[in-house]
Amino acid sequence: MKPAKTLTGVTLLAAVSLALSACGGPGPAAAPTSAAPGSVSLRLTTWTADANQLALFKSIADEYKTTHPEIKDITFDSLPSADYTKTLTTQIAGGNGPDLAWVPESDAPDFVESGALAPLTDTFKATPGYNYDDLKTDFAKLWTRDGELYAYPFSTSPFVMFANDDILKNAGLPSSAELKAQGKWNWNDLSKVGAQVHEKTGKDGIIIRDFNYAQPLLLLSLWKGWGASPWSEDGKKCTFASPEMTGAFEYLHEGIFGSKAFPGPGTSPDFFAGGSALTVSQISRASLLKNAQFGWNVLPLPSGPKGDYSVIGQAAMAALQNSKNPEAAKQFLAYFTNPDNSRQLAQYFPPPRTSLLNAETLTATNPLLSKDQIQNTVIKSLENVPPKPQHTSSADLASKIKVALDPMWQENADVPGVLKSVCTAIDPILAV
Repeated sequence: MKPAKTLTGVTLLAAVSLALSACGGPGPAAAPTSAAPGSVSLRLTTWTADANQLALFKSIADEYKTTHPEIKDITFDSLPSADYTKTLTTQIAGGNGPDLAWVPESDAPDFVESGALAPLTDTFKATPGYNYDDLKTDFAKLWTRDGELYAYPFSTSPFVMFANDDILKNAGLPSSAELKAQGKWNWNDLSKVGAQVHEKTGKDGIIIRDFNYAQPLLLLSLWKGWGASPWSEDGKKCTFASPEMTGAFEYLHEGIFGSKAFPGPGTSPDFFAGGSALTVSQISRASLLKNAQFGWNVLPLPSGPKGDYSVIGQAAMAALQNSKNPEAAKQFLAYFTNPDNSRQLAQYFPPPRTSLLNAETLTATNPLLSKDQIQNTVIKSLENVPPKPQHTSSADLASKIKVALDPMWQENADVPGVLKSVCTAIDPILAV
């Protein structure tokens, strides 16, 4: 993550910084609430519209209200995911921000550095039964500044590979479990699998879910297998033109335009609707397979030239510093994320608590997954894995990278040349 500094150049969050300038950055914890009964309303913005998830959130909120008479109501405001951050920051800048909000990991540096989020450590530690030390330090790193936690990473979800074993069988191929047992669970062999699926069945082979040639940073789940990273560890230098990144993109380009193992631009097959044999996605998408009409499996990410690796994606919940009721917001967040409620949330979101990351807990809350899948895919993928590299000015960086990479998605692309152009585009941002 880039070191703390001003947010100059942050397109989306410039308005937030301006709106919060009076806050002067993260400050001390607010005094305990002494609000009158029925005088406090709280609003939490999310990007989920899943009815089951929202019902769980409401049930937790209703339980909280039974012991907190000052709370009149708690509402969960589902914003469209495509424009979530833009809508949220516009609301904050306009003085109509929520009291609490989900924050995507890509925006973590901007939100933490801007002073938009209220400090949580003291409130969480003071909450009876919270067991603050249960939070995994590496999972909280992205959301911590100078030892202070500013958001609770309620979803720490590993990227995995889902397999449609029926499509593999129709292509005359072994099942996903058999491929792994044969030592073929690696990108090189799976490219051959994807190509055979496309040739024999007309279905698509491998999908990097949500990439869609519009969100290239999601390719991290692939290029990390080559040991590649978008920028240096200190965030100051572009590394898109590195030999590792070049190797990863040469592999992908050949898979798209040569072997056809990956679907090309302009197509959007959906694995969860039976449209492809394999897909990289977060384990939290397993709920989409509840009514699947095909045999499926889930396994860790394939190994790459650099060996085995894991990638996690995070989302966090935070209390907003300029909430009308910041202390009430923090107190509710402490309740929402206590051990008992984190156990309930674990049916949708892998928790950041050490005590809950075991096969017994996760099997009980995820009936779609077997104990073996939980232990050898989910838990294994969460071991010793750092958060994805993030950076301030995330929206600006993502836009520049997408535009610079567009020439990559042509059959005769100059792969090294395109990657050098990415660095030309983003080095000025990284250097600020």
